[in-house]
Amino acid sequence: MRIPSRLFWFWAGFLLVWLGLNGTAIVQLSPAWVAGMTQESPSDGAILVYVPAGTFIMGTLADDPLADGDESPQRTIFLDAFWLDRTEVSNGMYERCVQADMCDPIVTPRPDYLTQPDYPVQGVIWPNAAAYCAWVGRRLPTEAEWEKGARGTEGRLYPWGDTSPDRLQVNVDFHVGDVAPIGTHPDDVSPYGALDMGGNVLEWVADWYEVGFDAAATYNPIGPATGAQKVLRGGSWNGQPTNARATNRFYAFPTRNDFDGFRCALSVPTIWERPTQNE
Repeated sequence: MRIPSRLFWFWAGFLLVWLGLNGTAIVQLSPAWVAGMTQESPSDGAILVYVPAGTFIMGTLADDPLADGDESPQRTIFLDAFWLDRTEVSNGMYERCVQADMCDPIVTPRPDYLTQPDYPVQGVIWPNAAAYCAWVGRRLPTEAEWEKGARGTEGRLYPWGDTSPDRLQVNVDFHVGDVAPIGTHPDDVSPYGALDMGGNVLEWVADWYEVGFDAAATYNPIGPATGAQKVLRGGSWNGQPTNARATNRFYAFPTRNDFDGFRCALSVPTIWERPTQNE
């Protein structure tokens, strides 16, 4: 018998409260979901992949020859479970937010770009990326969530593993000379099934930028409380191949609007229907 999700979480919440009141250790409860399961958003049709709770290795060692100084210290982070968009938000998805007067139009030197609904939206300022995610009932991922979604729990160098990027595998270094439609590089895939995290467009995340990481922030870190610049993650079609590394960081003022895109995340326990196994 299938238990309705709302009923499950009512009783799960009741049990958590009872355990807390009785001084019993509380552990995170989750249904029988497994890494990479998917669900579809009823708001914008986005497919989301499931990232289970647990620890992962974030950042790089200080002596890593490929790393920039702001990628360390490397440490073990615990994150609660979450859902992550499988692909970047597309032009077509973002345009619906513009038509609803909830997002500002993007600024692009190429008017024809807006006629490509399956291309990743780029030229989005950070406030509009956050506004879109809120409009569809999601949010921008934290920097830690983005990195776990990209590299998994094994400390992968790239989303697909530790091998250097093949020019046909990931859209970096001008190999197609432009962005590509979302999801058209299936080998640029993370352990959870998220696509294009190594290339295509830079992606805004929720965190303010700071040089390096707070070594003491190891439980659901959210970055500094304030700042001047926001973090961008991932590689891009016009970036160097080393930028495809899962630990690569970039930063910009929130009003930057040239080559930047984004994807959204969703906290557990939100589900809209029974998740499906990722094939």
